[in-house]
Amino acid sequence: MDERRLVRVSKYQSKHLRHEPGRIGLELDPNGWTDIGTFLAAATAHGFPITGDELDAAVAQNDKRRFTVDDGRIRANQGHSIPVDLDLPVATPPEILFHGTVARVLPAIRAEGLRPMNRHHVHLSPDRETARRVGARRGRPVILVVDSAAMHASGHDFHLTANGVWLAATVPPVYIRFPD
Repeated sequence: MDERRLVRVSKYQSKHLRHEPGRIGLELDPNGWTDIGTFLAAATAHGFPITGDELDAAVAQNDKRRFTVDDGRIRANQGHSIPVDLDLPVATPPEILFHGTVARVLPAIRAEGLRPMNRHHVHLSPDRETARRVGARRGRPVILVVDSAAMHASGHDFHLTANGVWLAATVPPVYIRFPD
């Protein structure tokens, strides 16, 4: 499959498994899963046919590993704007985590911390490079360092997704180290 088609399939999957399943008549279970055959049929009925091989390639080759396939089902690993319970256990985070953003939102983050906005959780990266790539999607990236150990010790819960993204309900400003 060519790269452009792979990107289109991946974006289609993201849109309908994270944000708008009803747009194509798809229903996700409470944990965000749907049957692969049901998803492929819904995509075809909606005018965007996807083959099983294309779906497999989009899952396997996605650099962010956004999707999990298990027992004939598929779901997005995180980033939902619709109600789902990913049923992820509470996990102990590493000492620090990172968040990529852009300079124009720093005043709000300094005042309010990191908030999930229209998502269920704040997404945190285990390394600077991943955070840099995330921040670069919106402009020149700014990398924030989160004192996740102190946050966890203060009673904040963290969850680790199947693709290595750390999730937190919010990150209060006191736990964020801002660039100079």
